[in-house]
Amino acid sequence: MNISASMVKELREMTGAGMMDCKKALTETAGDMDKAVEFLREKGLAAAEKKAGRIAAEGIVDTNISDDGKIASIVEVNSETDFVAKNDTFREYVAAVAAQAAKTSATDIDAFLEEKWDLDNSKTVKEELSSMIAVIGENMNIRRFEQLKAEKGFIASYIHAGGRIGTLVELEAAVINDDVKEAAKNVAMQIAAMNPKYISRQDISDDYITHEKDIIKAQIKNDPANEKKPENIIEKMIEGRLNKELKEICLLDQVYVKDGDMNVGQYIDSVSKQAATTVAVKRFIRFETGEGLEKRTEDFAAEVAKQMGQ
Repeated sequence: MNISASMVKELREMTGAGMMDCKKALTETAGDMDKAVEFLREKGLAAAEKKAGRIAAEGIVDTNISDDGKIASIVEVNSETDFVAKNDTFREYVAAVAAQAAKTSATDIDAFLEEKWDLDNSKTVKEELSSMIAVIGENMNIRRFEQLKAEKGFIASYIHAGGRIGTLVELEAAVINDDVKEAAKNVAMQIAAMNPKYISRQDISDDYITHEKDIIKAQIKNDPANEKKPENIIEKMIEGRLNKELKEICLLDQVYVKDGDMNVGQYIDSVSKQAATTVAVKRFIRFETGEGLEKRTEDFAAEVAKQMGQ
């Protein structure tokens, strides 16, 4: 198979590995991108949690939470430029989209776009989007939304960097006082900052653990420094590296960003004692603007010339 320069570039951006290493990985795996990533990981040339998506598209994330904290939504609306993302008209529109998403019965973006726009029933959501594109003068896209409903507890949110990252977190507690509400905000902030994948280790499948152990074992075996190490030492090394990885991707195991002397689980325990009630994190959602999207890049001078009709 012919390995193109664009494939090599994509793999390099996904893994952070060198150009020649990426080309070799693609050649060895017949151009299969997923297998090439694993090939590089096994050789120790790619980080385990290196994001595949490139955070490049403009726009913002926003959230909407009902007054009782029981129903919430999170949306991402993309724009072409950062200038529009900072525009008050655009931001007000995104807030309205978030409010609509909190009430919707749609389960996917296509159905969401076809429903009636709450603020003007003569239009659909899609038609209102078209109207806003005409007003703002730039292409826009409602990329995704999710809805969260709290069964027993409540939902809190956190917006970082003016909408670059948004999070929702559902906490369950028999008593909801100021301490518990503050904890919810702090946990939402933690999720924004540290991007966990799971709440706890109990949420991780056995298949995932087995797969990661196989990758780590291959990394260790491929290191000449480990050639003479006995199998029991290799197993301890595998467990050590796996535990380190799980501490990064499991929310409750992560170092608490506001107090490095404890992890998030210990912080939640301390809040439970202080509030005299059991506090538990039930679910969370995290959106980062442009995840997996590649920003359109053009030479600025060429863009100006094009707009001037030259």
